[in-house]
Amino acid sequence: MWLSDLARLAGIGPVAMVSVLATEGSAPRGAGTRMLVTPDALFGTIGGGALEFRAVEQARAVLDHAPGTWRVQDYPLGPLLGQCCGGRVRLLVEHVDRAALSWLAEAAEGRVLVSMLGEQGIARQVDDCPPIPVSARGDKPGVGARIAEVIGGYRRPVYLLGAGHVGQAIARHVEGLPIRLAWFDVRDELANIAGVTVVADEAIAGCVAEAPDDAAVVILTHDHALDYRLTLAALSRAPLAFTGLIGSMTKRARFLARLERDGVSAEARGRLTCPIGLPGVTGKEPDVIAVALLAQLLQLPQVQAVRAAAA
Repeated sequence: MWLSDLARLAGIGPVAMVSVLATEGSAPRGAGTRMLVTPDALFGTIGGGALEFRAVEQARAVLDHAPGTWRVQDYPLGPLLGQCCGGRVRLLVEHVDRAALSWLAEAAEGRVLVSMLGEQGIARQVDDCPPIPVSARGDKPGVGARIAEVIGGYRRPVYLLGAGHVGQAIARHVEGLPIRLAWFDVRDELANIAGVTVVADEAIAGCVAEAPDDAAVVILTHDHALDYRLTLAALSRAPLAFTGLIGSMTKRARFLARLERDGVSAEARGRLTCPIGLPGVTGKEPDVIAVALLAQLLQLPQVQAVRAAAA
């Protein structure tokens, strides 16, 4: 993660940091992406290509200025850069002031980093204020602007209910994706699987009730009766970003009929995704189902993770 790289590099020598503040349209990386640049090395990437080449030039140029020096640069990803993405990227390029990194001690993934742009440098603090998006167009953030972002970027909470073969395949493929996995099962014999939390059968529905509204809940236990209880719990609470149930169209029809008999509204029943996975992916192997599901989850609308406001 860029935080540990920054702490390590700042202890060695001069370092510049390139931060993606905002993007529009098709862009190589999203807001919150970081790249660290030293006089002779790169750490991280903002997407490669001509954009990154130009950003590295700017970063090494800013290293010739005093620590704390910063500038905001806009790049249209078109003929000027020899790229055909067609989007726009707004970057913050800074010569890191190695004497002003006390905020690193409080920084942690999921917290909000507030950067205050000043004439003599950038003052930072870790807070818990709600972020809002920066625009890739219009006036650039200048002296007096406050920029806030969720450290590590937004990660979709995914509540995975079931640690069988498909659950294990999903967990294997999560690494590197913008997903925060919470994994549960009721079987004691699965407690030795890394990442699995074993809960009592009568308590597992509470995991669904406690999931945040932006969570994706994926139900794939070993028992159809338990699957139904968890599906009922997911559709009886405030709407989730995604409620997925492993199974066939026949299982879907049976569950929907039973949900209707149990008084679940048509609107709530319409929130059920079953079968899970991108349509058209027909393989039944656990890894195929896992990749198809994760691709489906990546299509969910993402929460904006960066904000800029006048001080």
